[in-house]
Amino acid sequence: MAGHSKWANIQHRKSRQDEKRQRIWTRVVREIMVAARTGGGDPSANPRLRMAIEKAKAANMPADTIKRNIDKATGNLEGVNYEEIRYEGYGIGGAAIILDTMTDNRVRTVAEVRHAFSKYGGNLGTEGSVAFQFKHCGQLIFAPGTSEDKVMEVALEAGAEDVITDEEGAIEVITAPGDFEAVKNALEAAGLKPEVAEVTMRPENTVALAGEDAARMQKLLDVLEDLDDVQAVYHNAELEE
Repeated sequence: MAGHSKWANIQHRKSRQDEKRQRIWTRVVREIMVAARTGGGDPSANPRLRMAIEKAKAANMPADTIKRNIDKATGNLEGVNYEEIRYEGYGIGGAAIILDTMTDNRVRTVAEVRHAFSKYGGNLGTEGSVAFQFKHCGQLIFAPGTSEDKVMEVALEAGAEDVITDEEGAIEVITAPGDFEAVKNALEAAGLKPEVAEVTMRPENTVALAGEDAARMQKLLDVLEDLDDVQAVYHNAELEE
C-alpha cells in the first residue's frame, strides 16, 4: 500500500515542536482543562483526558500541576473557562488549513487569526470551507526501517483501518478516533514505538508547494502555530525542502 512521502514534513514538525517546548505546557494545560470539564475528571472514564495527561507527562509536567488543572476544570478550584473554536482557511496555492483553538476571549482570537491569514498570504474561510478535505482519525507513524509486516499484523488485529507505507519506508497506521488508544497500546506492547501518535485531521489529498511558495506557506504556518490561543494546525500542503 503506497502513499505520499511525508517523512521530511513530519521531521520538520517534530523539530518545530521541540523548539517550542516551553509553549507546550500552556497548550497541554488547556487541553486537560477542557477535557476534564467536558468529560469529567476521572481519566479512567475519560479517554480525551487520558490522552491529555499522557501528553503532559511526555512534556515532563509535574503530577501536582496536572491534578491542579483537573481540579480547576471540574470546579474544585477557581480557574479560567476556555472554549474550543475551529477556524478554516486557505494558505498559499489554495492549500487548506484548519486551526483548533482554545480561548477565553473569542473576539481576540478571531482577530489574531484573521490578521495572520491576511498578512501572510492566506484567507480565513467560513465554517466547513475546507474541513471536507480532511479525515478525523487516529494516526501513528513509524520511522523507516520499522518492520512493515509486524506493524500491519499488530495494527490490523487491534482494529486499525489501514496501514500505509510511503516511498521512504515510513509506515502510517490509520484508526477510527475511538480505536486509537487500543491500537496504540497494542503496538507499544509489541515493542513498536511510533514517532507520531495522535488523533488528528488527516488531509485526504495534498497540495505540492516548492520554492518561494513553500517558504511562504511555511511562514504562514509558523505564524499561526505561534498564536497563543492555537492548539493545533492541520494543513494539506506538502512542502519541498
